[in-house]
Amino acid sequence: MSRDFQGKVYRYLLSVQERKGAGYLVLLDPDRLRPEEALEVGQACEEGGADALLVGSSLLLGDTLDQVVCALKEAVRIPVILFPGGADQLSADADAVLFLSLISGRNPELLIGQQVRAAPRIRAFGLEPISTAYILVEGGALTTVEYISNTRPIPRDKVDVAMAHALAAEYLGMRMVYLEAGSGARLSVSEEMVREVTGYIRLPVIVGGGIRDPETARRKVEAGASFVVTGNVLEDGTITPGRVRAFAEAVHGGER
Repeated sequence: MSRDFQGKVYRYLLSVQERKGAGYLVLLDPDRLRPEEALEVGQACEEGGADALLVGSSLLLGDTLDQVVCALKEAVRIPVILFPGGADQLSADADAVLFLSLISGRNPELLIGQQVRAAPRIRAFGLEPISTAYILVEGGALTTVEYISNTRPIPRDKVDVAMAHALAAEYLGMRMVYLEAGSGARLSVSEEMVREVTGYIRLPVIVGGGIRDPETARRKVEAGASFVVTGNVLEDGTITPGRVRAFAEAVHGGER
């Protein structure tokens, strides 16, 4: 049983950032991916240049999480990392879990409640926890995560508020910061906010939500993002190596 708080997956992510300038993560929703499709989807993501796979959702309707994770693990050599919406979204077969705290909100259940419930299971499963400050940013539309979490996002123009939250995360000992506009966001996190936050803290910064084309992904990297996440934009059509590669090349080729 592993209790490595700076384990091999976290070190791998840092090495991706160092070698490539930034990393590209593909988010897969278990409710939108049948287990029998996971083999092909996983292979397409890896062949296209994705550096890791995130698996999770704000709300799970089905019970196929374990099956999807197992199928992805059989298909790929890159890490499969859980991106859980709650303590019930854990699978012992994953490589690691983003141990999220929704620090932009004031809902104690998502600041510490779910984490307390999840921690013993993570330990029992031997999952590598990657402590991550989850910061929800207004994206121009009501998103699932905003509705389900019952929290208000940081306004897009309140860059200083995002900076202060990110710095608090660093001082609390978290290992990553995730700036999230949310699934279904009309607007991605602004380059100004990404630039100011990444210049203010020393932690790797993940940016996701509302990123619909490779050019937008590249701009996040040029603004300082360590990792860029896309999800729905790929799920809206067939996930092919070519579609993934377009994003991967934009992320890996972005000048910081």
